Amino acid sequence: MAVTLVLAAQLGALCACTLIGRGEPLNVYVLPAAALPVSSPRQLPLTLRVDTPQASRAIYGSRILVMPTTHRLSAYQGARWSDNAPALLRDRLVEAFRQDNRLAAVVNERDRVSADFELVSDLRAFHSEYVQGRPRAVIRLDVRLVDSGRQRIRAARRFEVGEPSADESVDAVVEAFGRAADDLSRQLVDWTLERIAAK
Repeated sequence: MAVTLVLAAQLGALCACTLIGRGEPLNVYVLPAAALPVSSPRQLPLTLRVDTPQASRAIYGSRILVMPTTHRLSAYQGARWSDNAPALLRDRLVEAFRQDNRLAAVVNERDRVSADFELVSDLRAFHSEYVQGRPRAVIRLDVRLVDSGRQRIRAARRFEVGEPSADESVDAVVEAFGRAADDLSRQLVDWTLERIAAK
C-alpha cells in the first residue's frame, strides 16, 4: 500500500509538471484609466445605479478579443483581462461618475440599494479590429437611462468609440482600450447628467 501511494504521488507530480511545462505564460491586464476632471458644480441629491452591461457569449469573458478580418473574431494568445469585459466597463463607468462628483451617490446592482435613476446597457463590441493594417480598440454600448420612480426610459443612445493602437503588441492594444474607455466614460457621464437635468 505504501509503495502504491508513493508511486501515485510521483505520477501526480510528474503530470503536474508536464501540464505546467506545456502551459504558456499568461499575462493578466487591467483596463487602464486616466484621471478624469472633477466637476465643481452643485451636487445633485440623487443616486444613480450603473448595471453591468448585457453581452453576447463571445464578448462576455476575460479574453482580449481581436477581429483580424471582417466577420472573424479571435483572441490574443497568453493574455486575459483581469475580469470579464462587461464588469470591467461597469467598474470604469462607476468610477467615472464618482470622479465627476455631480451626483450624491453612484452604485452598481450588487449594492442592493434603491436609486433614482438606472443605467442599463448592452455591450455590442469590445475588441480590437484592423484598419489599414493597424489595430484599433472599439467599444460599442447601447444605453438606456431609466427613471426608477416612474419606471420609464428617460433617454436612450448608442455610444461608439475607437482608439488606434501605437503598434500590434498586446500592451499597446490594451493602452488603446484604456483611452477608448476614457472617451466613452466622458461622453456617457455628460450625456447622463444632461438628461437627468432635463426634467
